[in-house]
Amino acid sequence: MKRKGVILIICVVGFCLGDITLADDGYQLWLKYKKIDDPLLLRQYQELVTSIVLIEDSKTRSIIRDELKRGLKGLLGKNPTFTESVDKDGAIIIGTGNCTIIKNLNYANELEPLGGEGYFIKSIKITGSKSIVIAANEDVGLLYGVFHFLRLIQTRQPLTDLNIASKPKIQYRLLNHWDNLNGVVERGYAGKSLWKWKDLPGDVNSRYADYARANASIGINGTVLNNVNANPKILTADYLEKVAKLADVFRPYGIRVFLSINFSSPNKRSGVGELNTADPMNPEVRLWWKNRAKQIYELIPDFGGFLVKANSEGMPGPQDYNRTHADGANMLAEALAPYNGVVMWRAFVYDEKVDPDRAKRAYMEFVPLDGKFNSIVFVQAKNGPIDFQPREPVQPLFGAMPQTPLMPELQITQEYLGHSTHLVYLAPMWKEYFEFDTYAKGRGSSLGSIVDGTLHNYRMTGITGVANTGDDRNWCGHFFAQANWFAYGRLAWDHTLSAEQIADDWIRMSLSADDKVVSTAKSMMLGSWEACVNYMTPLGLHHIMQANFHYGPEPDYEKAPRLDWTSVYYHRADANGIGFDRSSTGSNAAGQYFSPLREMFDDIDTCPEKYLLWFHHAGWEHKMQSGRTLWGELCYKYYTGTKYVEDMLNAWQTLEKDIDPEIYASVKTRLEKQKVDSAVWRDTCLDYFRKFSKTPVSESN
Repeated sequence: MKRKGVILIICVVGFCLGDITLADDGYQLWLKYKKIDDPLLLRQYQELVTSIVLIEDSKTRSIIRDELKRGLKGLLGKNPTFTESVDKDGAIIIGTGNCTIIKNLNYANELEPLGGEGYFIKSIKITGSKSIVIAANEDVGLLYGVFHFLRLIQTRQPLTDLNIASKPKIQYRLLNHWDNLNGVVERGYAGKSLWKWKDLPGDVNSRYADYARANASIGINGTVLNNVNANPKILTADYLEKVAKLADVFRPYGIRVFLSINFSSPNKRSGVGELNTADPMNPEVRLWWKNRAKQIYELIPDFGGFLVKANSEGMPGPQDYNRTHADGANMLAEALAPYNGVVMWRAFVYDEKVDPDRAKRAYMEFVPLDGKFNSIVFVQAKNGPIDFQPREPVQPLFGAMPQTPLMPELQITQEYLGHSTHLVYLAPMWKEYFEFDTYAKGRGSSLGSIVDGTLHNYRMTGITGVANTGDDRNWCGHFFAQANWFAYGRLAWDHTLSAEQIADDWIRMSLSADDKVVSTAKSMMLGSWEACVNYMTPLGLHHIMQANFHYGPEPDYEKAPRLDWTSVYYHRADANGIGFDRSSTGSNAAGQYFSPLREMFDDIDTCPEKYLLWFHHAGWEHKMQSGRTLWGELCYKYYTGTKYVEDMLNAWQTLEKDIDPEIYASVKTRLEKQKVDSAVWRDTCLDYFRKFSKTPVSESN
């Protein structure tokens, strides 16, 4: 009997065969470098970019060369020519002030104010040829400048008459990874940890360089590798060798590594130390930390420093020994000071002995310590006074510690905003915080001016974001969650950028440059955060989530005692109304803000309605600006939020033929889930609250 032949067809996702383009799995993020599909624009770009002048004498410059080869080949459809001289139009000249060709152009005065990370991009004529110069003081500035240049092409910007100068407004621009050593990511929704500790230091995953490349493309210059609920083992010799290997990968991309540390590490009960105490005033403890710092810097000369969660949620700290936060932070600063490291001491503390209103506790513990911290200590505070809620007023610490550099902690992963199931673009939220006027020095004292150091002349500045990356193939679980990683980096570099511009760039780089796609996707994104607030926690409500899981409200409240229903402590619904009284007749959290904010928040008639139930227990019949009662406004907000999700799903479905099928299907599935779950959120909350309002739920209220 003859056997029939067997044909094996093998497809590898992510590659192109002839004219057949296989599905996009999202791995390339915003660095896909798809070929310009407008023939006229493509020809213009090809004429303006004909050769690259780059002296390759460092690892960073090798990365620059590879990025230009990859980017220009993808975008313009041809490999760039690398040369050492300018002999025709279209040369891209890349170099620092030490480069002969840059030095001869007399740019010293323009380079000097750009610092080590800044750059400029200029259209010039040299030896009669039209050229573009990308110049910086350091190689990392050149890398940032090259990514900016490629972004101009990706977003279809003109390359004529360029005169761009850019430097970061904030010095330390970090990601915090809440990754545990066992591979589990706390509050992570995109798979397990990127760091494969069991394989390091011998097996260096290629994904580490891809991670560094993505961060460098948006200006992130540091990463805290491990969870703030730190395992002391991270400071053992075995793990430090693993950390050093990651630092070696990240260094050419301008990224320094930092570690979260457990304050009790010197104590032998931690399993790491050999002492009987971790008292920061004990000389042996101080020496222990100095020796450990020396060991770290011998392995990692550019190590960034320590992040510390202490006396918070059961984590050990200096208060265990009747010492202050400043005592603990300064001990660590003393150990790091010889090596140009920093300490980031988290202000996420709450202790009923200090004050029963959790929103007040950080202010009460830290403001009295202003001026008592070592100069290399940041106090790292979450953007709001509670815990990454869909909307909060600004944490009142900001502006209240003029002698202590404050580092805001934002959350990129959506712990309280629908995890990686919901499409929620966070740049509008972050912009609301940056533009929030604290009145610390009168009108115009925005959070942004505090963070970037201009208001209080901080000697160092920083910002950090809790990372949303995992080992999922597309990094972030939800395709649109990539936009939040991208937006965080762009705003950390320049917080004055608009949420609209960042969204436009991300869509063109990640999805499509087609006008219909850009317009539709941007419209979806820009209203998604406000919609999320509306269907989760409108009008200043907060913490209406299942305990621990933090996704949706507990649906079985009828079966549980009333005080166990989701976060009743925070919404305090009763027959008289709803909301947490933080006015002067309540906990007086409003009093922690500067005038005129404290007076505005304190008065129910002047308090902004988006914070109403944060600061006031308002009656169900309280008249709102819309003319509706408070109950009617709550119903309206909840239904407005879920209606927006329906509109996003409908809008997305109009793009089915315009974008990659794998991305389309993945996002559609998540939007369908978001539609269902947002309605459950709405209906569960309103059904519970109506038992107190004694008024039927109505969408048209």
